Amino acid sequence: MNNLFITESPAEMADYSLITIDGKLCKSLAQFYEALSEKLHFPEYFKPNMDSLDECLNDLSWIEDERLLIFFKNSSEFLINERSEKNVTSLLDLFDITCEDWKYMDAEAEEEALITGADEEEEDYIIPKKELLIGFSPSERMRDYLAEIN
Repeated sequence: MNNLFITESPAEMADYSLITIDGKLCKSLAQFYEALSEKLHFPEYFKPNMDSLDECLNDLSWIEDERLLIFFKNSSEFLINERSEKNVTSLLDLFDITCEDWKYMDAEAEEEALITGADEEEEDYIIPKKELLIGFSPSERMRDYLAEIN
């Protein structure tokens, strides 16, 4: 299965925790960051930019579920007001790369994950393995975008 895909029935993937986001509430990147941050309960340090999004999506340690499906309903409206097509494709690329990275994280990598805190003390920080997929409701617009990045 591709990391990013079109589906009419996300509920059929019962072995994944379904996180549904309405594309109508994500017409701009600013709205997207806000909606995703709220749904995924991003940490307070999250900032609405690609680097911070990348960091949070590659952690997700605050989420107990191991298998996540982020599903955008009304995908024809998703980032519809974004003027830069490059921003949309960059975001989709980030999603794809992040999903792929999670596939290759193994138990040994989890144990070796370290973070340096603000006080410069090193502490063990275990990032539990996740499986992440991104789904979109059917729309010609999203089919075109996904075809472009695949």
